[in-house]
Amino acid sequence: MPLYTKTGDEGETGLFGNRRVPKDDLRIEAYGVIDELNCCLGLLRTEGLDAETDARLQLLQNLLFECGADLATEGGCACVPAVTSAIAQMEKWIDASESELSPLRNFILPGGSRASGLLHVARTITRRAERRYWTLARVVPDVPRPIGILLNRMSDLFFSWARRANVRAGVSDVPWTRQPSS
Repeated sequence: MPLYTKTGDEGETGLFGNRRVPKDDLRIEAYGVIDELNCCLGLLRTEGLDAETDARLQLLQNLLFECGADLATEGGCACVPAVTSAIAQMEKWIDASESELSPLRNFILPGGSRASGLLHVARTITRRAERRYWTLARVVPDVPRPIGILLNRMSDLFFSWARRANVRAGVSDVPWTRQPSS
């Protein structure tokens, strides 16, 4: 069977269970952004990160795949135990990361080192995934609520890791400065 099925040529796609929905259905949008985030993490992992961060990103990629599968399945909730455990684990990772950083005294712009910049991209995609998730959750009551919490915590993690990447690279965060009025 070829990769192309032509079943989506009229703007519809199938959920797990074979129900057809429009390609811009809220479910498709929610798990599509999670897929985009997963791709971003895959790109980030090509940056030669330390082994521990790389392994943690791979764990998150696998978890995101499970979350996407549950969102693509009406009533899907297989990921909930892993998501609940991951939320607690990410909080520990954030605390450990923050212990390496000086307190944040001003807003910062994304950038500094390349890894930091990519982590900020991951953070913003995570926030978009979170927004799409909550839009879906308001309309579809059976989506697993812990996924929204996971995405919220994950964006915090990526912000902290972006700052940590700069510290480890010996690069300063880029401070935001108010531009003078003209």
